[in-house]
Amino acid sequence: MKDIYVVIGAGSIGQAIVRRVSQGKSVLLADLRPENTEVAAKILRDAGFVVTTAQVDVSSRESIQALVNMATQLGSVKGVIHSAGVSPSQASPETILEVDLYGTAVVLEEFGQVIAEGGAGIVIASQSGHRLPPLSVEQNEALAVTPTEELLALDFLQDTAYTDSLLAYQYSKRGNALRVMAEAVKWGKRGARVNTISPGIIYTPLANDELSGPRGAGYRNMLERSPAGRGGTPDEVGALAALLMGPEGTFITGSDFLMDGGVTASYWYGDLKPVK
Repeated sequence: MKDIYVVIGAGSIGQAIVRRVSQGKSVLLADLRPENTEVAAKILRDAGFVVTTAQVDVSSRESIQALVNMATQLGSVKGVIHSAGVSPSQASPETILEVDLYGTAVVLEEFGQVIAEGGAGIVIASQSGHRLPPLSVEQNEALAVTPTEELLALDFLQDTAYTDSLLAYQYSKRGNALRVMAEAVKWGKRGARVNTISPGIIYTPLANDELSGPRGAGYRNMLERSPAGRGGTPDEVGALAALLMGPEGTFITGSDFLMDGGVTASYWYGDLKPVK
């Protein structure tokens, strides 16, 4: 049976990761927009990868279940790379919570039931989750283990997250890391691992649009005043993912890796610290 690596999100980061980890494997590449999927699939096929494409809406459990069924028909699911999502400038708070919080929880749950022994998963979260003020123990646990179909009804999300796109995004990305920690226990019973990567500003078409858009000045200031003094590249995210999904990362699961050039460090303790 063929080993299958599932990539949800056909953007630059998903492509960079799969190029690093799926040599000799078959790739199932899925995205909401078929035109994006086909462009990415051509790039990968031209580089020698065997790629099947699919359309998926991660805010729909039925759509994710259809993707799981397709993956298991193709072979043994040895890798899941979930890089799909929407940003605060792209969508309403409700859509962000449905896609980034609920959708990620469903992906973890559904693929966690079929991931093969020795398999590994990566969820792309965000530095934004690390700039949310500390939550209570009860809130952390709620984001981690609340039954998936009840996640969007959590009391503490209603007052603020549904009215502020940035806050909805921060809650979602904090929730991704917590959810992965909890799901890693279940994946471990199948002999598989799963982790999150929380990137900062990574140079992708979306990030370039943001840097030249209405919030661009703030983002550029963030980069200039961070310890690294620059944004990251998809290949740098791919390098970390290769460690986490490969043989040298077999002792790592349920963990979140912040890679933002020190922006969060500077936000809490340095030049980017908000003035009170």
